[in-house]
Amino acid sequence: MFDYTNFEEASWLRWAAEDKSQAKVCIMGIPFDNAVSLNKGAAKAPERIRSLSVDLSDTTEDFKEIKEGILYDFGDLHVQLDWESYFSQVEESALTVMETGAFPLFIGGDHSVTIPLQKAFARYNQGKKIGIIHFDAHYDLCPSYDEHKWSHACTEARALEDVCGGGDLCFVGIRVAEIQELELMKQHPGITTYRAVDVYEKGAVNVAKELIRKYTDYDGIYLTLDIDVLDPAFAPGTGTPVAGGLSSRELIEIFKRLIRQAPVKAMDLVEVAPPLDVNDVTSWAALRIIHEVLAKASE
Repeated sequence: MFDYTNFEEASWLRWAAEDKSQAKVCIMGIPFDNAVSLNKGAAKAPERIRSLSVDLSDTTEDFKEIKEGILYDFGDLHVQLDWESYFSQVEESALTVMETGAFPLFIGGDHSVTIPLQKAFARYNQGKKIGIIHFDAHYDLCPSYDEHKWSHACTEARALEDVCGGGDLCFVGIRVAEIQELELMKQHPGITTYRAVDVYEKGAVNVAKELIRKYTDYDGIYLTLDIDVLDPAFAPGTGTPVAGGLSSRELIEIFKRLIRQAPVKAMDLVEVAPPLDVNDVTSWAALRIIHEVLAKASE
């Protein structure tokens, strides 16, 4: 039904499960970057991240072993020229991944791919209380951008239509905003924002604690992580970098607490652009986050 390129045997090596029924984590790549507003390159991320994964450490920074056979890779979902058809296919494919019961990790691609991914998450959790935590330099709350409602600048504007309410949505790392985004936020009260400067002033651990408290009574959280939440010094290979972002240490400290203590049930990692990178620094930052996912699955 779906057109995949399967990488589970060629990549991830010792962590690859022989069958998805054995996996604790399931991955799908979405190499789509037709919705960017500045620089392209994110379509190359799934392939590059996989190729570098073979050199990841067998242990966490706490020296705990990452178990073998915990990860199944569905491969990449081939891009179509028909944008509407492709996003529909992303949504249905994501639902298939979620139905495995393993933790779903999606690798973009630009941030527009989160639109169908979050719709799939809402369908999978129909009738449950769900929220979204969005790590980014940008709000991605534009009702329309470049005359298109599926721009990577419109991700959470679409989510507010049919996935969650304002009180269920939280942003981390924000440092720029469009006027139209601020206007939309007035129409959806309850949205929580931790700007990059707030993380700096409060401290990453305190921000993580507040997020965990906020989502205590939720059934599930979708976590979307735009790599440009990091300062460009830590993630130069991304299409719309903004100075003044989180450090790698701050992001890791927040993320590893959320993945262990909050009801995070699915996530994506987007906007890594290998052609724009320096010495694969940005891809390695993404792999550091994936390492934490594998660490949690190994517990």
